[in-house]
Amino acid sequence: MPAQQKKVIFCIAGVFSLACALGTAAAIGTQLWVKGTILCKTGALLVNATGQELEKFIGEIQYGLFYGERVRQCGLGGRPFQFSFFPDLLKIIPASIHVSVILFCVVLVIFALVGTGFFTYNAFGSPYETLHGPVGLYLWTFVACSCGCLIVILFSSEVKIHHLSEKIANFKEGSFTFKTHSEQFANSFWIILACSLVHFLNALLIRLAGFEFPFSKGKDSGTTTGAVDLMY
Repeated sequence: MPAQQKKVIFCIAGVFSLACALGTAAAIGTQLWVKGTILCKTGALLVNATGQELEKFIGEIQYGLFYGERVRQCGLGGRPFQFSFFPDLLKIIPASIHVSVILFCVVLVIFALVGTGFFTYNAFGSPYETLHGPVGLYLWTFVACSCGCLIVILFSSEVKIHHLSEKIANFKEGSFTFKTHSEQFANSFWIILACSLVHFLNALLIRLAGFEFPFSKGKDSGTTTGAVDLMY
């Protein structure tokens, strides 16, 4: 492939990687990871609410990785309550999974920025060998893509398998019991998923530029290396 086309491809990949780094960094600090509604089960059972009457007992909840807000509805109007994961909810949430999600988000931002730097260097400079050349591009892209996939998997399991929304909704609730009425992932979660797909696309762009995968080396290379070793 001509050098000019390679520069264009690396520039595009660098822009994609930078956008992922900025998008992930912005997503970490928001509370737009999960949105849903919660039903005040105790209040609804007390008055035997059905149909439209249930709307008076359905509140809202939204949260991210560090903080969130819920509005409890128990027939007397909405009462907002803001909460923080650290240290308020640390005892009731799967802390190891939650901290792992945050750490992988940080790693994703770092490697996306590193990938951006090396994509730019390969576009406008003479790439070094090993970690600065094709192998390095694949490495940074693979790590970033893997981190994005792990974030999606771990956070999904935290929300769906460990019922994170219900645990938050019932936090510091003595006599009332809340149940998840509806739940969906919000913008920040989908940004992370999109970043994973973009990093996978970057790997395809590297291959399109003419770089073989690191593990697919020709036989001639080994033969040449062996001949050089014999000379010494």
